[in-house]
Amino acid sequence: MPGMTGVPFHDLAAAHADLAGELEASVRRVLASGRYIRGVEVERFERDFARYCGAAGAVGVGNGLDAIMLTLLAMGIGGGDEVLVSAHTSIATWLAVTHSGARPVPIEPDPHTMLIDPARVESAVGPRTAAIVAVHLYGMPADMDALATIADRHQLALLEDASQAHGARLRNRPVGSLSDAAAFSLYPTKNLGAIGDAGVVVSGDAELLGRVRMLANYGERERHRSELRGRNSRLDELQAALLSVKLEQLDDGNAHRRRRADQYLGELSGCPGLQLPGVVEDALPVWHQFVVRVQGRDRVREELARRGVETLVHYPIAPHRAPAYASDYPEALPITEELAATVLSLPISPRLGEDSCAEVCRALVAAVAT
Repeated sequence: MPGMTGVPFHDLAAAHADLAGELEASVRRVLASGRYIRGVEVERFERDFARYCGAAGAVGVGNGLDAIMLTLLAMGIGGGDEVLVSAHTSIATWLAVTHSGARPVPIEPDPHTMLIDPARVESAVGPRTAAIVAVHLYGMPADMDALATIADRHQLALLEDASQAHGARLRNRPVGSLSDAAAFSLYPTKNLGAIGDAGVVVSGDAELLGRVRMLANYGERERHRSELRGRNSRLDELQAALLSVKLEQLDDGNAHRRRRADQYLGELSGCPGLQLPGVVEDALPVWHQFVVRVQGRDRVREELARRGVETLVHYPIAPHRAPAYASDYPEALPITEELAATVLSLPISPRLGEDSCAEVCRALVAAVAT
């Protein structure tokens, strides 16, 4: 359309260009060191990220899925156990539970916030329930106080899947400090993203972190002496050095995302047929995604593309309907399935300008009305 310049969903190359000098210096430093696994860069990032999260310590691992799985294993969760987890989330959350040996038990989300519903968690606790995984979906903190009360009452482990919530806060406490442990993905598109796959676990429990570190390194505390049946899932020196550079920019990037989210909430308010994301009381979200809901989602998305606006869908197939799980979960989950059919993620990033955000709003209002 005339005057449309186009709004991409991601532009990672441009984002990294802004930090090119510092990123390139960190790469040269690692290359010159000759130490590429388990060195000073990983130690520095673990220390700084733990402090950032208000946690006592951190362990870098290979990716976010492993961060969840290794933490569950370190908690002693496995075969015969059940883990309560949101039905509306990335399938990686479910896969991590499955690979720990436990069974995911899906919990329908609160339809307003799209986050795990504590009331439904309480009613789902059974004799085999061992843990709750609370997903801070789209950068919005889950109701951890309510979930912690349930976990304490039933003596359950409580884990945050904070893969989309780096820097978010709930009642002025950072995610990562609201449970027994928290798992973060550091995938490139996250608010804090590596230049490749990476993950990290934070906790106030040094003993738990020690088991995570062993499990991520062949089950070894001492070289060549495997005490546990571990695996190889380690954050490398290069990614740690790059992440340390980007960690310094995280708060500024999150603040910019909040400004654009406020703009979306203001300019899209009252748009017929459009449901805006609910904001949790006393939460400071980081808006990893800005997700609206609209009937005829695929048609609206096509119209937005025609108008130069790139969008994504998180997530079009609910985990219980994915081929990997469908035969084990025949029951309907109507809230989750309605979300899968209607959610639409709009562009939001530290590089999205006010004018581009307004352009998205105009295009979306027109697309919904078409």
